[in-house]
Amino acid sequence: MRSDRERLAAAIAVLAILAGPSAGHEVRPGFLELEETAAGEFNVLWKVPTRNGLRLRMDPLFPEGCEQTSPIDAYDAPGALVETWNMSCAGSLIGQSIRILGLEATLTDVLMRIETAEQSIYTARLNPSSPSWTVPAAPSRGELTGAYLWLGIEHILLGVDHLLFVLGLLLLVDGPWRLVKTITAFTVAHSITLASATVGLVLLDERAVNAAIALSILFLGVEILRSRDGHAALTGRHPWAVAFAFGLLHGLGFASALTELGLPASDIPVALLLFNVGVEIGQIGFVLLILALLRSFVRLEMVWPTWSRSLPAYVIGSMGAFWFVGRF
Repeated sequence: MRSDRERLAAAIAVLAILAGPSAGHEVRPGFLELEETAAGEFNVLWKVPTRNGLRLRMDPLFPEGCEQTSPIDAYDAPGALVETWNMSCAGSLIGQSIRILGLEATLTDVLMRIETAEQSIYTARLNPSSPSWTVPAAPSRGELTGAYLWLGIEHILLGVDHLLFVLGLLLLVDGPWRLVKTITAFTVAHSITLASATVGLVLLDERAVNAAIALSILFLGVEILRSRDGHAALTGRHPWAVAFAFGLLHGLGFASALTELGLPASDIPVALLLFNVGVEIGQIGFVLLILALLRSFVRLEMVWPTWSRSLPAYVIGSMGAFWFVGRF
């Protein structure tokens, strides 16, 4: 079982390399907020993601009858360009469609929030396959839940660095009970720092956090190599402690997806809960997929070349080192 686990890890780690240099850190979602200050009068905030310093080519398209009434004020934010302006609409937005031009050509999402003068709050998540949204007659709690829940799922599944860390833990931990304790420790730890950073109790430097996450992956690569050579690896002896310690670090990485949106304080508690649940769904799904594949390897009695056993430690460690150099 362990050799199958190692070879599966090697295959997934090689996929991480083929995914390209940016695979370890997905593009952050965009954020469009319309705050109605009086009937038909809006403050608009458009936070468009940037990559390698370049603004993604996408912009909101509002219904006919909506006109910009002030110059655009733009400023840089971590991983994004923020643009604000005033807008006037000759009628209600109810039943009208708002589209994000260019979203279909990207790999990111846009979270949209509308707050009316009556303090009704509408939330929607737009993606490349659904780049437009028609404002409903009344706010839907299901849309709010789905937007933040899916944001968490996407963050973990597109964050190859986080998945490689979980994969490294799976390689180093034997036994179902030890695995449950290890994954639970990782979950509890990143939930603590995710909440702390999102509500502002912990200040984070995203560049330093991402570099440290890369180092955690490099550390696991070394640990896997030591374990294969017969040495007593720290993670093998105390897997839950290592998972908890690095889970605190990875939680700061998860938090950046929420803190960078610049959500209003009133939205943070619900967004935090749903986002964290989404992260856990994605993480558990990944672990179950790996275990299911391992089970199928055993049943099929698959034969792997001997050299493939050496790949996991070197590939995982190399990816950690590569990301560290690129992020520091």
